[in-house]
Amino acid sequence: MIGNHFRTALLLTVLTLIIMFIGQMVGGTGGMLIALIFAGGMNFFSYWHSDKIVLKMYKAREADSQSAPELYGIVGELAQKAGLPMPRVYIIPQQAPNAFATGRNPDHAVVAVTEGLLRYMNNREIAGVIAHELGHVKNRDILIGSIAATMAGAIMMIANFARFAAIFGGISRDEGEGGGFFGLIAMSIIAPVAAMLVQMAISRSREYMADATSADITRDPDGLASALEKLGSYGKKIPMEAEPATAHMFIANPLGGRRGLTHLFSTHPPIEQRIARLRGQNPSPENLSRPRSPSAEGQAKQLWDRLSG
Repeated sequence: MIGNHFRTALLLTVLTLIIMFIGQMVGGTGGMLIALIFAGGMNFFSYWHSDKIVLKMYKAREADSQSAPELYGIVGELAQKAGLPMPRVYIIPQQAPNAFATGRNPDHAVVAVTEGLLRYMNNREIAGVIAHELGHVKNRDILIGSIAATMAGAIMMIANFARFAAIFGGISRDEGEGGGFFGLIAMSIIAPVAAMLVQMAISRSREYMADATSADITRDPDGLASALEKLGSYGKKIPMEAEPATAHMFIANPLGGRRGLTHLFSTHPPIEQRIARLRGQNPSPENLSRPRSPSAEGQAKQLWDRLSG
């Protein structure tokens, strides 16, 4: 937990410095001071409200035992097994199957799933996905993901503003106070730099840890492996409307079907490697293409039936 607090503080510091740099490019010393005040407000606001911002961004609606009894029951049962408080449950109105967790701590956690996840997956696979997200809650790495999304989004927004300011003469031409033409060049690269910082801050290892926690909670690693197979398949067929700044929050990269810079800044390990680990395989090409053992799948299903029965 101390490590996550340190990483959160370090991330906030770096993102604050970037915002101050943008302010200096736009308005010199005065702009840097305004940017510092803005960054301080953003740090405070994102700590308390980053989860609400992300949920509103995806037009997620809250679900309860009346509106989504089956989903709510799965979340409640798994949270109890994981020794966690019952998180709030949200449904995202998108057909691409995916999910994420957010919130500043386990007592204020949120688990959100898309309509597509509920449509294309069976209860066993949904349980694997929910347990993965509860793994992020249990491992206390949901705060840094939520803050990173909020701050990176703010940096991209400010960078766009700075670019327009440069084009229309808003940047000071005084060498001592603003960046001028060089400020415009800096603003043109600040957005991918912000994406890279998110990639560096959000380690891919946390996805492996959440996968392992899911297997521990459900005692059914093949349920999550099967879900990941569907996530990989449907992710290529059904595009998801997602912001690059929030891509790291999802169980599977919602930008996985895209090419270009967003592919380079992926914060997720390859799904094939995650599936191989869950099934105890060596993630080599021949093992990844090898069909599953029917007996192993049957044993996993029997175990799931006993746990859910």
